[in-house]
Amino acid sequence: MTTLQTKLVEAPKEEAKAILETRALTKRFGPLTAVDNFSIQISPGEVFGLVGPNGAGKTTVIKMVTTLLTPTSGNAWVSGYDIVRQSASVRRVIGYVPQLLSADGSLTAYENLLIFAKLYHLPRRERGKRIREALAVMGLSDVADKMVHDYSGGMIRKLEIAESMLHRPKVLFLDEPTIGLDPIARSAVWEHVRQLRANYGTTILLTTHYMEEADTLCDRVAIMHLGKLAAVGSPKDLKASVGPDATLDDVFVHYSGLEVDAVGNWREVSRTRRTARRLA
Repeated sequence: MTTLQTKLVEAPKEEAKAILETRALTKRFGPLTAVDNFSIQISPGEVFGLVGPNGAGKTTVIKMVTTLLTPTSGNAWVSGYDIVRQSASVRRVIGYVPQLLSADGSLTAYENLLIFAKLYHLPRRERGKRIREALAVMGLSDVADKMVHDYSGGMIRKLEIAESMLHRPKVLFLDEPTIGLDPIARSAVWEHVRQLRANYGTTILLTTHYMEEADTLCDRVAIMHLGKLAAVGSPKDLKASVGPDATLDDVFVHYSGLEVDAVGNWREVSRTRRTARRLA
């Protein structure tokens, strides 16, 4: 590990108030170690990117810190709650948008959000207000009563983010938030991610294959390779660690040893995410 990496990976004592912290987080599936000794600290309000090739362990990390998978060893805390011993409390303070399609195409946007409001046990008197607010924040008010199967890929993704934000989580996890979207739709999602932090102070952990996305959105970026943390730091510091004219693509290749992987209606997005899931 380089001097820069050591400096950036090791968490100083003053970062004890991290809203998300992992210590030696490890997950094994039989002989396969999917995540190996993964340790990070994320500050409140930070947008933190997790990048790496398929199979690097990004989604496995997300599933562990969202309590969907139990670690083999190590641990993590979200807003002070232990992901193993206090999993129910963790779920109450997080939002999660998975790679796979989660919106129901046979319902309207409003109906999808109403189901999530009930799942989050929002008080009946607050549901309508929260739903209208979420639709407005994500720019979907005008299509709230349209069937989701007629939405574009970008609109579907914005609806899924709206669903995850209904209960105003402290930490939002976005697993490949713009996969399958065209550049215009990706830019729209980027803008809404910025608004979530600006309006609510939401801490965001996202995984992505798009280096431009990580460079544009993230305060810090962690690069994973073969289940391990290869490097972590601000995009500026990571680029400086490789060379004076380096891009984040160069950083990815340098630390992973691989080239960057170069995918909108409802069916197309669903198919793309299923394919991405199998490859991962």
